[in-house]
Amino acid sequence: MKVPFFDLKRQAKIIKNELLKEIEKVIDECAFSLGFAVEEFEKNFSNYLNIKHVVALNNGTSALHLALKSLNISENDEVIIPSWTFIATAWAVSYVGAKIVFADVDEETWQIDPEDVKRKITKKTKAIIGVHIYGQPFNINQILKLANEYNLYLIEDAAQAHGAEYYNKKVGTFGIVNAFSFYPSKNLGSYGEAGAIATNNEEIAERIKILRNQGQKSKYEHVEIGYNMRMEGFQGAVLNVKLKYLDKWNERRREIARRYLSEINNPKIKFQKVVEGGKGVYHLFVIKVKDREKFVNHLEKFGVGYSFHYPKPVHLQKAYEFLNYKEGSLPITEELSRTTISIPLFPEMTEEEIDYVIKVINDY
Repeated sequence: MKVPFFDLKRQAKIIKNELLKEIEKVIDECAFSLGFAVEEFEKNFSNYLNIKHVVALNNGTSALHLALKSLNISENDEVIIPSWTFIATAWAVSYVGAKIVFADVDEETWQIDPEDVKRKITKKTKAIIGVHIYGQPFNINQILKLANEYNLYLIEDAAQAHGAEYYNKKVGTFGIVNAFSFYPSKNLGSYGEAGAIATNNEEIAERIKILRNQGQKSKYEHVEIGYNMRMEGFQGAVLNVKLKYLDKWNERRREIARRYLSEINNPKIKFQKVVEGGKGVYHLFVIKVKDREKFVNHLEKFGVGYSFHYPKPVHLQKAYEFLNYKEGSLPITEELSRTTISIPLFPEMTEEEIDYVIKVINDY
């Protein structure tokens, strides 16, 4: 038997006719850049999150970029982020010219460590970006407490956490401005590139609307240097369809995760701990394993798909060698990069596939 790490085709097959119907409407109206479908999605997603404003963008990297830009973070400012994240979190800080300060993660939750964040705060610190890694909420209360104590902005990188909750409130609603990605593999994924910011601050939302659209306040009235970061109409149409299924898909992910957590009984395997008050959506199911190379060979032998998130932490990437972080700078992050592996988890998995993955891992 073979079990893929991820199979988007299964989901597409189920909702294909519904998607084509909505895409056809975009074609009929020629609403290809922004337009009615995108406006509908902004409204629908803001209602889903229970937040005042959602501004749709071309991808999640742009969402992080414009979040920082809207707060006037720039050169001579510092932004604290985890290194245990996809590199886009760091790109955004670099794009606005600020200095990245990497924080380590908690040994049990693998989330940004509030104690290390506190150690890294200086007079130049302007913001903290917390990442809900793998779709599990980080310790928002502790990070928010630090942000308030030191008068810093909190930005949530919720790229992997659509629908996740922290004490019964959706993540992506706690920071001053928060970023989402709708890359196709995400729990709420587009059929191309797409992203959004979410905020309760009207001034920030309005500025990001201007920034995403060539700096225009009205047609051909360019009030500041802007960007071409608009969401396409097709992506708005796709996301409107998929949003209706998001809670159902997330609950299925939780069901599979519960089976893994209760039925994988192997002392060589360790699971990510969920923070108190957190309700995750298992964008990825990542385990920590002894002798990862041997484990990979075992999975390959028995046809179980896998991936790595992430094999090399951001602070050790060549692109950021100028920051002078060395091996040993963030020991927990670096250990996770050597010992973690992602196993199959997606809503359309069959019970037979889940049984097989559990058996193969228990037999390791």
